[in-house]
Amino acid sequence: MARARALLAIASLAGLAACAVQRADAVQPAAPGFLLGLWHGFIFPVAWVLSLFMPDVAIYAVPNNGGWYDFGYFLGIVVFGVGARKSHVVYRDRIVRVRER
Repeated sequence: MARARALLAIASLAGLAACAVQRADAVQPAAPGFLLGLWHGFIFPVAWVLSLFMPDVAIYAVPNNGGWYDFGYFLGIVVFGVGARKSHVVYRDRIVRVRER
């Protein structure tokens, strides 16, 4: 029963999110695009820390040109920024057993 309620809540939220529309006048010709999104994603950790103490620093440019800015932002964080670092490396050694006579 709880699982059905959770699925219903997720489906309702997804349906509500699908109704979101970007206003046509929000996108401006000189709005940040893919390359600026890539840069903003790359400097995200620094911008986030600075945004905690400085009210005029933001981690995301608004308005932007939409999908291309978001794609650049995603690539900046995941591929080139924070997500590109490995947390740890696992080495597996082969154990060779010698027969005792």
